[in-house]
Amino acid sequence: VHAMRIPYEGILAARADLPAPLVLSTWGNDFTLHARLSPWMGAAIRHAVNAAAGLHADCRRDLHLAGRWGFAAGKPSLVVPGNGGIHTDLFHPPGQLPADPVVVNPRGFRGYVRNDTFFQSIPLVLEEQPAARFLCVAMDGVPQAEEWVRRLGVETAVELLAPRPHARMAEIFHRAQVAVSPSTHDGTPNTLLEAMACGCFPVAGDLESIREWITPGENGLLIDPGDPQALARATLSALTDPSLREKALKQNARLIAERAEYRRCMAQAEAFYSQIKKV
Repeated sequence: VHAMRIPYEGILAARADLPAPLVLSTWGNDFTLHARLSPWMGAAIRHAVNAAAGLHADCRRDLHLAGRWGFAAGKPSLVVPGNGGIHTDLFHPPGQLPADPVVVNPRGFRGYVRNDTFFQSIPLVLEEQPAARFLCVAMDGVPQAEEWVRRLGVETAVELLAPRPHARMAEIFHRAQVAVSPSTHDGTPNTLLEAMACGCFPVAGDLESIREWITPGENGLLIDPGDPQALARATLSALTDPSLREKALKQNARLIAERAEYRRCMAQAEAFYSQIKKV
C-alpha cells in the first residue's frame, strides 16, 4: 500500500490493519512544516514513519529528516521527483528561445510561497526593465493577487492566468526567460523541474532541498524568499545576462536527463517496489 502523502494518508494507513507493506511518500513540507505544527501531528508522523516498510522522497534532505523521525537506515528508500519524472517529449526548450523579458510564477497560491515578495519585486524590476512582463499561473480571479496588482500599479505588466492542464504548462514556460519560486518550504517542486527542462532560468527560495538542483550562479539563483529586493536583483540578473541563461539551459538539460527523466525515474520506482516485496 503506497500512501502518497504522510499527512494524512500515511498517518491513517499506519493505523490500519494493512494486508501489505506500507510505503510512504513525502512532499517537501511533511517534516519541515507539518511535523512541527503540533505535538499530535509530530507523534502521528513519527508513528507512520516507523510503520513504513519503505520511503519515497522527492529530495535527499527528506531521507535525512526521516531518519530523525524514526525511519531505519536499512529500509528501502527512493529519491525521484514526486510526479514520477519529467516527460521530456512535452517539457523541453522551445525551437526558438524567447527574446522578450518574460517572467513566470507557476506556483499559484500556497501558504508556503511568498507571493507578497513576488508582487513587491515587480515594480523594482520594472524600474530597470520597463518591458518586462510577468505571467502568474492560477491567479486569475484571486482577490489577493488582483489587489496587489492594483495597489502596486503594475496592471500593464502582469497577466493573471487561469489554471492550466499539466500538459499545457510547457506552453507557458516556453514564453518565459525566467521562472520564480519564492517558497519557504519545499522538496523538489514539479514546476521547478518543468521550468528547467523548458529552458527557463530558475530563481527560487534558498532551501536545502532546492540546492540539490541549483548551484547559485551556475544554473540558477537562490534568494531569501522574504526579500523583494533580492528577488528583483536576481530576476534582473537573469533577464539581462543571456550568457548566464544559456549556460544554465545546457546544465539544466543535462540534470533533467540524468536525474529527472520520466522513464529513468519509473525504472528506479519499479526496482524500489521489487525491494519492498522482498521485505
